[in-house]
Amino acid sequence: MAADELTIGELSARSGVASSALRFYERKGLIEAERTTGNQRRYRRATLRRVALVQAGRAAGIPLEQIRRALETLPSERTPARRDWERLSRNWRIDIDRRIATLQAIRDRLETCIGCGCLSIDRCTLLNPDDEAAALGAGARYLHSDG
Repeated sequence: MAADELTIGELSARSGVASSALRFYERKGLIEAERTTGNQRRYRRATLRRVALVQAGRAAGIPLEQIRRALETLPSERTPARRDWERLSRNWRIDIDRRIATLQAIRDRLETCIGCGCLSIDRCTLLNPDDEAAALGAGARYLHSDG
């Protein structure tokens, strides 16, 4: 085994990510492994940084498909550097800021909902501003497929 290669167990221990998750990441195209003649996985040391990028993206709520597309823009022959992360995170920041704004708006409107589940009361600004759902009938019109 080359000095710059890691087994799946070593990658798991160094990254803190379970071997099963690493195999999942590999199936999803997030990381790559070479195979030995005995069909054992060998990861380049640079994979450690890629796993860290995946974990950071997941912690920020970035979908795995979006993380995969971002990782495809990184050179495979070297360890991703700080400037690579800054570029990736700048693109993700827009999405994160949008989700934060949405959650804050929902949080600020929750007190107008009485929690009964109908969400079509006349004062519900969360899902039914101006009681638009009343024309659709009684019940939680926006929460059911019949609405």
